[in-house]
Amino acid sequence: MRFFEDIKVGQQREIGSFTFTAEGIKTFAAQFDPQPFHLDEEAGRKSLFGGLAASGWHVGSVCMKLLVADGQRQASEAAARGEKVAVWGPSPGFRELRWIRPVLAGDTISFASEIESMRTSASRPQWGILEARNTGTNQKGEPVFSMLSTAFVPRRNSGA
Repeated sequence: MRFFEDIKVGQQREIGSFTFTAEGIKTFAAQFDPQPFHLDEEAGRKSLFGGLAASGWHVGSVCMKLLVADGQRQASEAAARGEKVAVWGPSPGFRELRWIRPVLAGDTISFASEIESMRTSASRPQWGILEARNTGTNQKGEPVFSMLSTAFVPRRNSGA
């Protein structure tokens, strides 16, 4: 993970891809979003989606999983180089969540993140606050997912 001073507005990073299988869609939906078009191929075909569709919460959860995995990879690489590793704080939330197009069984979604804004925290100056636009694009190059997330990021010489 990087420190606040190492990040710039406009920076982009690819965070990984994931293929949504019928089995995975149904398993997630059965536990967390048991609507017919997420659980049954025929119900999905008859819906506005036109096929078995992944829950938007499933798509968002995969994005989060890939963000965490990418951060862990970056931290491991920094530690291997002997660098101090930044430990990010919690997220105060997200906004502008959009499920733009359905994610259907067999779709592979590529996720990316772009820094949109940064500022030093007024109440905790040892921390920066950044906003990043996290997006997902299907194998056809069509956007399917977007959200603007906020995170606390430590400043390099804050003592945190």
